[in-house]
Amino acid sequence: MAEIVTPRPASTILLLRDAAARRELEVFMMVRHYEIDFSSGALVFPGGSVDKGDREIIANPALYSAGEGLDDSALSFRIGAIRETFEESGILLARPKGSSELVDAGRAREIELAHRAALCESKTSFLNVLAETGMVLALDELVPYAHWITPEGMPKRFDTWFFLAAAPPEQLGTHDGRESTDSIWVSPREALEGGESGRFKLPFPTTRNLIRLGKQASVSEALQDSRNRSIVTVMPVMTKTATGRQLRIPLEAGYDGEIFEVGAAG
Repeated sequence: MAEIVTPRPASTILLLRDAAARRELEVFMMVRHYEIDFSSGALVFPGGSVDKGDREIIANPALYSAGEGLDDSALSFRIGAIRETFEESGILLARPKGSSELVDAGRAREIELAHRAALCESKTSFLNVLAETGMVLALDELVPYAHWITPEGMPKRFDTWFFLAAAPPEQLGTHDGRESTDSIWVSPREALEGGESGRFKLPFPTTRNLIRLGKQASVSEALQDSRNRSIVTVMPVMTKTATGRQLRIPLEAGYDGEIFEVGAAG
């Protein structure tokens, strides 16, 4: 019997904004580089693995807000989510020390230009970036949205928390050109239509979360809906069929179904 791979802790943020010309929200998404070994070429939300540096920040509560009542695991998922989002999009969910307002777009851009590349190349740490810039991570801006674990039997597995957050005003975001090759603000409807037409490659969890997100007409409604929901962990059970694969997920997770045919390509 094959050894079951332990899932790696990971986090992702669905950055949201209201569309200017229509009653529809938009989410920031990126196209992963085709040479990446996980979800290559896929349209995804910014995120990635929690790392040792994220856990080191926990020891210094002055570097983050709203950590009360959260254990180290919960804190590391949130800190990792904000770091990964900054690395992959340049958007920073933080406040200047002593301020109740999120960092303005101009200052966020300065921090991005000075530190983002070095952080992505592991030439500095997120802890150092925060200390040098006087930033405090805005953990209170994150609303837990979903919890997915890669099915057993897969060679690479992740234990991923998804969070919602309203994008800071005027922080538009851009892909890093390394792990991702393009980035867009797109409505859930448009992303799903692109998945159907072949314009986009959408992983199964991304598709399900876009469908659920698309039921909300605005950022405020999406955030409130998520605050009112209980998070049900989803670890799909995969079965091979004559036409591809079948995935079973908990009905109570709120994804409008329990059994899904995903086809040969997944």
